[in-house]
Order: sequence, then C-alpha cells, then structure tokens
Amino acid sequence: MKYLSGIIILITMTFGLTSCAQNTKKEKVEKRVELSQKDLSKYSKAVFASGCFWHTEALFDGMKGVAEAVSGYAGGNTKNPSYEKVITGNTGHAESVMVYYDSTIVSYSTLMKAYFEAQDPTSVNGQGADRGSQYRSLAFYNNSEQKEMLENYIKELNESGRYTDPIAVQVVPYDKFWKAEDYHQEYVLNNPNSSYVQNVCIKDVRKFQKKFPELIKPEYMF
Repeated sequence: MKYLSGIIILITMTFGLTSCAQNTKKEKVEKRVELSQKDLSKYSKAVFASGCFWHTEALFDGMKGVAEAVSGYAGGNTKNPSYEKVITGNTGHAESVMVYYDSTIVSYSTLMKAYFEAQDPTSVNGQGADRGSQYRSLAFYNNSEQKEMLENYIKELNESGRYTDPIAVQVVPYDKFWKAEDYHQEYVLNNPNSSYVQNVCIKDVRKFQKKFPELIKPEYMF
C-alpha cells in the first residue's frame, strides 16, 4: 500500500512540474505596464495557438517589434469562455495568444516562422505534457495573403525532410479572440518560481532565444 501511495505522489509531482493545466493561484501581479493602459490600436495583429499560452506569450513578448502579447482563447464557438471551461476541452477553443506588432520592425513572415520554430509543429492536440484539443496548434489568418503564406510554409516544411511526421498545425480563419483572465497575463514574468515556468516555459523560450538572438529584445533575454 505504501508503494502504491508513493507512485501516486510521484505522478502528482511530475504532473505539477510538466503541465500547464494546474490549479493556479490568482496571485497579485505586478505588470510592466497594465494592458488597459496601452494603446494597441495602431499595431498589426496576429493570433497563434501552440500548447500552453504562458510560454507562447513569453516567446512573442520578447521579440523585437512586438508591442504586446496577450493570452486568451480562440478557435471555438463558446462565448465568454473561462479558463476552467476551456481546459475541459469542451469549448472548442484553444489557448491562444494575440500578438500586437509593429510591421515596420517585424514582419508577419518572421512571426510565423518563429511560431513554427518554437514548437513541435508535428504534434497533434498538444505540446509536451499539455494534451487535448485546448492545446492544439492553430495559425489564424486575417486575410488571403496570410493564408497563402501559412499554407506555403507548411508545404515547404513538409517537403524539407526536417520532420518524420507531417505538420499538424491547422490553418484557420480568425474570428474572435477572448482575452484570458488577468492572472494569466505575463504569467512567466509574474510567477518565476512556478515549477512549470522553471521547467517548461523558460526552458522552451530560452532555447528559442539562443537559436535566434537577433530577434530578441536585449532586456528580455532569459
């Protein structure tokens, strides 16, 4: 019985270290600048989903030309989704990030390529330990030009021989983005001691930043 209890405890600890779907506490957060205080209307927008939105947001927030990356939900039909509902996988939404960027500094093409590089684009319904339709990879397009760009890039990756399995990222039209709860915003910066942040988010973002240092804001290097 003690052996069985030990296994259960070990599984619980492992899940806590490696999964985004934890019972997160809504701690008081100190943001660099509150989102409500920023005028983001002048920026171009792009929406991407690739697993847990905490480190997808951190990835884009650190890129030159990005004014803000916002965690939220997209891809489903459920109105006013909450985190608790989305993580059940029953809303149709995926954890997503809205990227506000200055197109004179960073192009959509660069953001797109960063998006594919920062994940396993062949993984179906999730990244790492985060599994389920709520963690599926979605690249949303705002116009026919972006749609063509995404489809051509996926074709290029499939033909490149880099991956054994086909690219699983779904290319879908952008419809509606629902901003996630405040405690999810800038989660990596506001929760540096979280086991998931330390063992997954920062590790993934650091790997990307090391590979493409020219794309990263100097003050945002992990």
